[in-house]
Amino acid sequence: MTAPTFLDTASGRRIAYHKTDGAGPLVVFLGGYKSDMEGTKAVWLEDWAKAQGRGFLRFDYSGHGQSSEAFVDGCIGDWADDAHAVIEAVTDGPLVLVGSSMGGWISLLMTQRLKGRVAGLVTIAAAPDFTEDSFWAGFDEDQRRVLEANGQLELPSDYPEPYIITRRLIEDGRSNLVLRSPLPLPFPVRFLQGTADTSVSTATALRLFEHAQGDDMRLLLVDGADHSFSTPDCLEVIASAITEVSSRAG
Repeated sequence: MTAPTFLDTASGRRIAYHKTDGAGPLVVFLGGYKSDMEGTKAVWLEDWAKAQGRGFLRFDYSGHGQSSEAFVDGCIGDWADDAHAVIEAVTDGPLVLVGSSMGGWISLLMTQRLKGRVAGLVTIAAAPDFTEDSFWAGFDEDQRRVLEANGQLELPSDYPEPYIITRRLIEDGRSNLVLRSPLPLPFPVRFLQGTADTSVSTATALRLFEHAQGDDMRLLLVDGADHSFSTPDCLEVIASAITEVSSRAG
C-alpha cells in the first residue's frame, strides 16, 4: 500500500489523499460514512483510471482512514469542508465527481460549491439527508430524549463497535440538507442504485432523481446489487457511467 500525501487544511485537520495525474476531466471519488479510501471501489477505480490515462483523486475525510481527528467528532459539514479543501488544493480544471452512499450527499454539496468545475456526476447508492431522514426519523421518543440529554446515542452497526450518533451530527446535517431546496445539476448525471440495497432504498434513489433538476439525468437500477455495489459487474457499471458522463460533458 503506497503511503498517502497529506493536506493540512485551514480548519486544522490533516487530510490523507492519493492523486494520480492524467487526462481530464479528473475523477474524484467521495467515500461513504465510516468508509475509507482503501475500499474496493476507490482502489479499483483508481486502477481503472490509470489504465485509461485519466486523472484520479481519492481521500479520507477527517475521522476516517488515515486522516486526522476522531470519527465521532465529525459531521456532514466538516466532511464537506474536507472534500472542498482537498479538491481545491490539489486539482484544477473540470471534474467528474463519483459519490458513494454518504459520498453521494457530499458530492451533491460539492456540485453547488464548485459551480463551473463539475463536468459530470455519478452517484452510487446516494444517501442524501440521511442524518435527518434515516437516523432522526428512525429514532423513537426515548432515543431522541437520550440524544438530546447526553449529546450522543449508540446504535448497532455492522462494524465491531456501535455507531455513535451525536447531536452535533444531526443538527449540522440539518444545515446541509439537499432535498428540501432546489438542486440544479446542469451537467450529465448518472444515479446508480442496487435493488437489494438494505441501507439505501430505491425510494430514496427515486426521490433524489425526481427532486434534482437537470437536462441529462438517468437513474440506473441494478437488479440484485447490494449497498456495497462492489461486484465485478457493478464496478464495470460505475466505470461505464463515468465514461458516459465524461463523453457527454459540455
